[in-house]
Amino acid sequence: MMMENSVIAKRLPSVLVVDDIETNLELLETIFQKAGFRVYKALNGESALEIFKKDNIDIAVVDVMMPGINGFQLCSMLKSISGKKYVPVILLTALTDKKSRITGLECGADDFISKPFDSTELVTKIMSLLKLKALYDELEHSENIILTLAIALEARDPYTKGHSTRVSELSTRFASYLRISPEEHEVLRKAGLLHDVGKIGINEGILHKKGKLTKDEMEEVKRHVLIGEEICRPLHSMKDALPVIRHHHERWDGRGFPDGLSSRDIPLIARILSVVDAYDAMVSVRPYRDGLPPSRVLEIMNEERLSGQWDPELVLEFLSMMWEIIRSKD
Repeated sequence: MMMENSVIAKRLPSVLVVDDIETNLELLETIFQKAGFRVYKALNGESALEIFKKDNIDIAVVDVMMPGINGFQLCSMLKSISGKKYVPVILLTALTDKKSRITGLECGADDFISKPFDSTELVTKIMSLLKLKALYDELEHSENIILTLAIALEARDPYTKGHSTRVSELSTRFASYLRISPEEHEVLRKAGLLHDVGKIGINEGILHKKGKLTKDEMEEVKRHVLIGEEICRPLHSMKDALPVIRHHHERWDGRGFPDGLSSRDIPLIARILSVVDAYDAMVSVRPYRDGLPPSRVLEIMNEERLSGQWDPELVLEFLSMMWEIIRSKD
């Protein structure tokens, strides 16, 4: 039985077309409406930016040769506004030289269509990019679910609430201090939020126990790094964070878990997170002890710098950064 008035209407994909020639816009509008798109039109870059900020645009088709903000500049601006959200941009251009193509790629263009264009080719390329966008959106949604899961997990426990968020923020701050790459910053941000997500698979009675853990209970707790790795493994966007989640409890002297890695065999980002994780654990209240003042924790870390737990050089850098932070607040 066909529903005449469906409660849930299927959302049409939206395309923003930008060209400084009105007849070109009308032609593109006709092509895209016939293909089943919701069409937004702009005669210049300024109008395009206003529409893009206001409406939920799925894909943009931009003419390169425009007065004022040209297509290359507009493409770069649209990508910047999109941030982590993937919005494909196709450049329409009569320019066929290699330099123009390279400029377009540098601005973030996802594809090029040469003028005069074939309407079937244009629609086919757009549909292909929209399939790719759907995949990106699905991955982002799945990633957000796992990140939310990690935060919700901690929220159940007053002793660990906020721990992963703090570790994530302080790790990225430490990464900036160490001047490692922006890509590694993002890996640390995600890994910091998710490094303990595997505790969802550990018995709560063990996690909240106030007394000393038995040997079997300790082995159970150690499993959280493997469980966390398996939870995050299906997401391609998490692949660089997996070694950090797995190895943030390895020790410099090789006596950590789960693989007994030592020294520089432990991934650098895992070593960074290990130092920050230990610091936040010591300043936080736990079921079996009170939290320590930050200055005392830094003294302990300095005293135990060569104990074999952490990368001693990273500990020195961390102490230097933290003392700067503490002094700046005085």
